[in-house]
Amino acid sequence: MMDFSFRHVEVFWAVMTSGSATGAAAMLHTSQPTISRELSRFEKLSQLTLFKRSGGKLVPTEHGLMLFDEVQRSYLGLERIGNAAEAIRHFRHGQIAVACLPAFSSTLLPRASQQFRSKFPGVSLNVTPLETPALQESLTSQSYHLGLTEDPGTPQGTRLETLLVQDVVCVLPVGHALCEKRVLTPQDFSGQDFIYLAAADPYRKKVDSLFRTTGIERRMVVETHSAAAVCATVNLGVGVAIVNPLTALEYTGLGLQIRRFSHSIPYSVNMVTPLFRPESPGMARFVDALRESCRQISEELHAVMD
Repeated sequence: MMDFSFRHVEVFWAVMTSGSATGAAAMLHTSQPTISRELSRFEKLSQLTLFKRSGGKLVPTEHGLMLFDEVQRSYLGLERIGNAAEAIRHFRHGQIAVACLPAFSSTLLPRASQQFRSKFPGVSLNVTPLETPALQESLTSQSYHLGLTEDPGTPQGTRLETLLVQDVVCVLPVGHALCEKRVLTPQDFSGQDFIYLAAADPYRKKVDSLFRTTGIERRMVVETHSAAAVCATVNLGVGVAIVNPLTALEYTGLGLQIRRFSHSIPYSVNMVTPLFRPESPGMARFVDALRESCRQISEELHAVMD
């Protein structure tokens, strides 16, 4: 194995790139005699004649040109590595994988993504909506950098932080008689056309339990799988409903009316992070964006309902 160093290759590259020993010395911030000495040493160690000396000029030989082709490819690789390192230092490269309930993929995450990407455009986000069983399994297996769930329980091998807690809200179409009230009670829903979430939904179960306790009967006109579908149906005047506040807030821009419910049924947004997956600086910045988005959502909800 030839006993030359990266410095010898660097000198050769600089001479070929600049066209002279003087130019190479300027590029490498050294002297012309040093460049000439290192270049001669490189030729001796490689046992190649890389340049012809003609009238004080260095003219590349065929061997020199052939070797430069290989050195160029190596330098391009080094440049890519350098650019990657620079991008990582400034969070301009990489990807954050997020698993979440479908409701968060269309409410909280677009807000947080906008905030985060405005500051760190080189870091991409991969958002995977999953229903609760698959979500819990994925978070436990450390498959994602971060998860968002309604469940306050901590999956095995993870840590949990509650980002937001707000009560579920009542949603009404524009012009509905109940819009005259600021707070709605179970009695206000007696006999009303009601849009239900799917029977297995945990918040549907809590709302149904409350109405059974109070003895109030609603009239089911539509049963659907998502809060977004509930809000869209209510907004068209098909009926009224009680849903999570994040989805309801997103539909206020389309005219949906939000009112407080007299009974507190807390709805939480919980962030789950794996214990055995390395945390990157980019992740920390994205978590900051999530926290800030939740703070803004809380303020907006209070403004809409107060």
